[in-house]
Formats: sequence, C-alpha cells, structure tokens
Amino acid sequence: MAASIKTFCCSVLRCSRRSFGTTSATQAGKKWRMEHGLAPSGTEYGPLTDLPDWSYADGRPAPLLKGQLRRKQEREALARRVVMLSEEVDKGMESWQQKQEEAKRKEAHQKSLLLKPKGQLLLKKS
Repeated sequence: MAASIKTFCCSVLRCSRRSFGTTSATQAGKKWRMEHGLAPSGTEYGPLTDLPDWSYADGRPAPLLKGQLRRKQEREALARRVVMLSEEVDKGMESWQQKQEEAKRKEAHQKSLLLKPKGQLLLKKS
C-alpha cells in the first residue's frame, strides 16, 4: 500500500505542469510609492501601522503592541538626534558669524594703522 502511494505521488509530481517559484515577489505599488516619496512598503508607517487595533468599550485605549512601542522609541530617538544636530548647526553658525565679525574688526583695525594722507593729497580725496 505504501509503495503504491509513493509511486502515485512521484508520477503526479512528474506530470504536473506547475513549478515552484524561486524569485521574490515584487510588492504591489512599490514603484508608485517610491515615486511619490513614500515608504517602499505600505506597512512601514501610517494609520494602519501606528493606530491601535482595538480599544476598550469604555473608551480607554488599548495597550501598545511590541512593534508600536519599538517604532515609538525609534521615532523618539530620531527626534532627539534631530534636535541635537540642529543645536550643533546653530552653534556652528554662531561661531562662524563671530569669526566673520572678528575678521572685519581686525581688518578695520589694520586700516586704521595705515599711514594717512597729508597736505594736498588729503584735500584732493575729500
């Protein structure tokens, strides 16, 4: 009995025209989402991913799921990094402006140390 089932299964597999796919399936709409500046997958962010799946009947929100907590922590870390980098840029701009002002002051001081025209040259300039 077992031998006849084995030969039957082997013969069916040989006669079958179907084959297993070995390539990865492309996600529907990936190209459109990428062209419009969205995430490649529809499940990376958005209301279906971020909002809770359910809530209690009395209106209390449901506890966050593991993935929602992870995404929340990632966003908070990203926000902290953005604030830190923004502060660094602001400090850099302030120091650059101070250096520019210092260079202007030095240049004005150097001009004040130059010899002044006297006599007829002074009258011609003004």
